[in-house]
Amino acid sequence: VTFKKKPEEGRMKGIAFAYDPDGYWVEILKRAETNKIPNYFNFSQTMLRIKDPSKTIPFYEAFGMTVVRQKDYGDFSNYFLASSSNVDTTVDYSSLSDIEAKAKMSMMFGPILELTHNHGTEKEEDFKHNNGNEEGKQGFGHIGFIVDDVYEACDSIRELGYGFRKEPDGGGMKGLAFAYDPDGYSIEIIKRGGIEFGDKKVDES
Repeated sequence: VTFKKKPEEGRMKGIAFAYDPDGYWVEILKRAETNKIPNYFNFSQTMLRIKDPSKTIPFYEAFGMTVVRQKDYGDFSNYFLASSSNVDTTVDYSSLSDIEAKAKMSMMFGPILELTHNHGTEKEEDFKHNNGNEEGKQGFGHIGFIVDDVYEACDSIRELGYGFRKEPDGGGMKGLAFAYDPDGYSIEIIKRGGIEFGDKKVDES
């Protein structure tokens, strides 16, 4: 294994980035407490670069996510969002110090969505991040959310105004969808328990 960054390198000490076989970066972080999570490794987070947090954060909050930590590094900011299974509803995450928020987040077993905003991109009208699905630039594919009813979920998502790569009844795989987020990343919407390939919404008339 080779590394993009070793723990002792750079301005952010104690974290590392290893390369996987496809050249993707894999971040390695230390937990706040040892021996509380039995897994030696647990999948912790996925990072997306975003243009404008004032659009992207409300989008993911509409998916039931909560900002559990945010940090301004001067020229960029990170926002960390968790789904309800990770969130302690008795905690006001916005009132925590960064040390407290970081410690709580590091002990969450479920994955976190990390959004990275390079300051100033929101002011550039033509600025756009590669979303991983452009012709000739394929790499990153999508993130996904599980729901009880794909069609009902998509009705709500449609109101957010960013459109769909695939509607639930589009294409050959019925009953799942791919929505776009504000940066054009694909968000898979799939039925809890797994797709049923016979699923198809039929309008009675």
